[in-house]
Amino acid sequence: MKKLLFLALLFLFIQCGTEKPNKQKPNIIVFLVDDMGWQETSVPFHIEKTSLNERFHTPNMERLAEKGMLFTQAYASALCSPSRVSLITGTNPVQHGVTCWTLRRNKSPEGMNRILDKANWNLNGLSPEPGIDRSFYFPQILPKLLKQAGYHTIHAGKAHFGAKDTPGENPLNIGFDVNIAGHAAGGPGSYHGDKNFSAVWRRGSDIWDVPGLEKYHGQKINLTEALTIEANAAMEAAVQEGKPFFLHMSHYTVHAPWEADRRFVKKYVDSGLNKTLANHASMIESMDKSLGDIMDKVKALGIERNTIFVFISDNGAPSQMTPNLPLRGHKLTAYEGGTRIPMMVKWPGITTETKRNNHPVIIQDIYASVLEWAGLSELQPKLTDSHSFLPLVKGETVSSDRRFIWHYPNLYDQPPYSSIRLGDWKLIYFYTDQHHELYNLKEDIGEINNLAKEKPEKVQNLAASLGDYLRNAKAERPILKSTGEPVPWPDGYLDEN
Repeated sequence: MKKLLFLALLFLFIQCGTEKPNKQKPNIIVFLVDDMGWQETSVPFHIEKTSLNERFHTPNMERLAEKGMLFTQAYASALCSPSRVSLITGTNPVQHGVTCWTLRRNKSPEGMNRILDKANWNLNGLSPEPGIDRSFYFPQILPKLLKQAGYHTIHAGKAHFGAKDTPGENPLNIGFDVNIAGHAAGGPGSYHGDKNFSAVWRRGSDIWDVPGLEKYHGQKINLTEALTIEANAAMEAAVQEGKPFFLHMSHYTVHAPWEADRRFVKKYVDSGLNKTLANHASMIESMDKSLGDIMDKVKALGIERNTIFVFISDNGAPSQMTPNLPLRGHKLTAYEGGTRIPMMVKWPGITTETKRNNHPVIIQDIYASVLEWAGLSELQPKLTDSHSFLPLVKGETVSSDRRFIWHYPNLYDQPPYSSIRLGDWKLIYFYTDQHHELYNLKEDIGEINNLAKEKPEKVQNLAASLGDYLRNAKAERPILKSTGEPVPWPDGYLDEN
């Protein structure tokens, strides 16, 4: 009997010694800012500080950068809905077809064009349910996968995934356990609680009114602060439940309307900025204060060592703001000012001091990266165009032969285009007159010198690669009014053959 007992205890001891302890899944915070340009921070993403870096006061971004990795060549789409759908599906806008901003069901924000008719894009946005006309049905949405794996999933702020009166407008339908103030609209009615976060003050439609924050109505509180308070409470509830959490902290700021955060605006007015620019700078600082408050809450909850931060913007700055020099262009344009955005990653124990990474990444890469952090890489569908940047964060070398694709076949604000970046070279194809522009970004970050005529072979090679990608994905194109047929592909082909 004693011998049997000894053998049983020995077996248990061996088992305990050889089994690996269960590693707690990390908490993941994606801090997404709206319409924030590459240079609209005191953290320089360029090789040298610029005047815009001197204008803005973002001490908490600096604090994040001290223990994080700066991605100096991070990209998004040139406008909001395409970027947001890409982030949580891992797909490129060519694949998901949400190529412009969404709001009202079956209604496009596009205008008229004397040469082109509209492309048949997915104007109803992302859908978690099949059968919704002109929408992108995708069952493996990021928060849904995380929720199924035991994560407590929190959305706070701007959603803008699907049009009003479609399933995709409500974050609860796409896998979030908690929805704080997210709905169909891409901007708030107001940033002021004493305006009830409503558009009434500017004679706007109630479609812009921010939902779910009624307890702050009538108070002199900024929307960014209210969202932060609610997000912090949701994080604390998840920790109390003993669950890892995924926080999609998606601020409305710095999207229009450009209203001052009263806590910060005075110093910018005193510095001589006009009202719009002073308000805008105060909104940037408001966003930064939110970042600091969330970082402080994570520390107070005792989870700092097991929480990963990703900071990113959804597109470049709008045309009403100071140009983000040396970048050319602004939100909606095909140029770097429309698509290059600030991005930082902090992973405790891995990123220990300020590091700069010049390898290009793009917003849909968050999908694969988050799945890998959560131990769920096997759930990533093959059709996605998302590459994990985990190796880059770890300081590993990654192949530089990846092509980056942008696709905007729409008739809103800017002429329609598709573009490709491969290595240092970038080609833009404009559908209206079917001309190409070619730039070497390493030598010409400002996209000043169009080399298309000087390097026809490079144009031909990049156009062929771009055309192949678009054809394989069955990308929608605008229609030539003169023929009733789609505009030719970037490499000149008239059809998919």
